[in-house]
Amino acid sequence: MSSTSALHALPAAARTGVPARRRLCAWLALAIAAGLVAGLVTGPAGFSPRALWADLHGSDAALLLGQIRVPRTLGAALVGALLGLSGAIAQGVFRNPLADPYLLGSAAGAGLGAVLVLAAAALGGATISLATVVWIERFGLVSAAFVGALAGVSLTLMLARGAVHTLRLLLAGVVIGVLLGAISDLITVVSPDALRGKQAFMLGSTGFLGWQALALMTGGLALLIALARRYARALDALTLGEDSAISLGLDLGRVRLVLVLMLSLGTALAVSQAGLVAFVGLVAPHLVRRRAPGPHGWLMLASAAMGAALLLWADVISRALIAPEELPVGVVTAVLGGGYLVWLLKQRTRA
Repeated sequence: MSSTSALHALPAAARTGVPARRRLCAWLALAIAAGLVAGLVTGPAGFSPRALWADLHGSDAALLLGQIRVPRTLGAALVGALLGLSGAIAQGVFRNPLADPYLLGSAAGAGLGAVLVLAAAALGGATISLATVVWIERFGLVSAAFVGALAGVSLTLMLARGAVHTLRLLLAGVVIGVLLGAISDLITVVSPDALRGKQAFMLGSTGFLGWQALALMTGGLALLIALARRYARALDALTLGEDSAISLGLDLGRVRLVLVLMLSLGTALAVSQAGLVAFVGLVAPHLVRRRAPGPHGWLMLASAAMGAALLLWADVISRALIAPEELPVGVVTAVLGGGYLVWLLKQRTRA
């Protein structure tokens, strides 16, 4: 059998799980649709269809829905989809179910970029106009977090000398994460005014998502889904082991590098727009594999949908639980995701 034929034959054994995957698709479609509706209904009064009905008859209805709730709700779904897809790629690349999108220094790099912008705005606040400070904090923060996330992964790749050796890559990611985190903490010591902004960024929020962010994330997600479909069979080959993958004709270094760049792009897009939302990228692939396992072509798409559903409902909970105040959405996902993993660990321990 040729290497190409072997690669195409790899997912054949997973066809027995088609009914389970169809059921999961139906449940995910229902959860996402319900989450979109719940996101539109949830506001300062909590989850209240009556309050929404009253708002729709007010003079600010177009502003409320068109500029606040609709982009925020759709944005939460897109951020979750990017994290879910990136998590599935990370777990496939490292063949480790505990891998998450923040593993290679992207989180620390994004945090450092955000802190640099916040510190610059705080230090320059006395000499530049208020409008400039607002522009730096809102638009410069997104750009700096995006560049910082990509820079963190780039430093990891440089330290690991590429993506050929996964253990070296993981160790480099830990080193870069610790180093960039320490630099970020040092900056907040020098500029304490940046600490509050850093905390808000680290806890995650969907409150500042707008139509421009949606357009950017939609384009990035479409590109990543297209690439994911192309490289799904390579991830299937990696599950057989490195030697088997090479024997099937896989250029291991090039494929891993492309996959690392893919998960880095997805993570950078999500983090730059919503901050560090915890556990979605880790838990979403777990839930898919537990309910309807399958080849990576299925796993990555389903993980994106699962991530969208998870973050949609986490955002609704964060807005409704202590309304009119809001909880950071990253705190909600951390509690729910951590609780799920603790429950899963207990289940496996008993088994």
